[in-house]
Amino acid sequence: MAEQTMPDPVVDLAGLRELAHDMVVIPNRGVPLVPNIGVIGGRHSVLVVDTGMGPRNAETVLTFAADYAKGRKLYLTTTHFHPEHAFGARTFAGAATYLINSAQAEDLRVKGPGYLEMFKGLGESVARRLEGVELGQPDLVYDQAYDLDLGGRVVRLRATGRAHSKGDQVVEVPDADVLFAGDLVEAGQFAIFPWFPPHDTDVSGTRWLAVMERLAAGRPRVVVPGHGDVGGAYLLADVRDYLRLLRDETWARRDSAMSEETIADEISALMIGRHPEWAGREWIGKGVGCLCAEHPAT
Repeated sequence: MAEQTMPDPVVDLAGLRELAHDMVVIPNRGVPLVPNIGVIGGRHSVLVVDTGMGPRNAETVLTFAADYAKGRKLYLTTTHFHPEHAFGARTFAGAATYLINSAQAEDLRVKGPGYLEMFKGLGESVARRLEGVELGQPDLVYDQAYDLDLGGRVVRLRATGRAHSKGDQVVEVPDADVLFAGDLVEAGQFAIFPWFPPHDTDVSGTRWLAVMERLAAGRPRVVVPGHGDVGGAYLLADVRDYLRLLRDETWARRDSAMSEETIADEISALMIGRHPEWAGREWIGKGVGCLCAEHPAT
């Protein structure tokens, strides 16, 4: 029944929002498994940030971006390898130059096929969006940092290191003071911890917190989260404060005689009490599991 009621994760151009001159976001409209997608223009080039899930969504984004570009060169980047962010990249082949960091390229190569099969199992609507997926191959791979000149506007691609995934990156637009944060930040939702031992344990709560402390200190004017409403620097502070409290409450209980399940139940109740309006409550326990494994005494 859950599969029948799950919204179709379709990218919809309705509600297009201008963030600054020659920069827009295609909003996710609160639909699960639809990311916020950025289109950033300069004098001679346009950068697309994330693709949506699967070829049909990517075709929608590419058609929009090509029209928006009006003959300017197209680039594509993805904030990390997860299916709704990067599993439309193949559609851009030949139309855009695809560039990502080396850790993300490795994630895509090594873990991409497994995530494709896992996401197909999330429901019929998701499986339909993933029909015909071929994983994209990057044209340019950088290590830690890449400055992309779009013509009168330089966009900074920065690998953050292991956090939500091994290959997370943020996209900074300094002249407009805009930050595209990918799934390092969700608005109105508990942080997504893809903690699935023994199959996937790459997420790191402690390193994620360190990344958020650095990003929050920069206080950008506009923050585009992976999912949820566009906002300001407070979105970074919200995630930072949540991760810090999650770590502290988990570690305070880790050396007790409590089971991990009991720890997760206690902390879930605490966090839901603090943020009753936030979605994604199922991720609190995953975060507890991750941070239990990262406890210094472990």
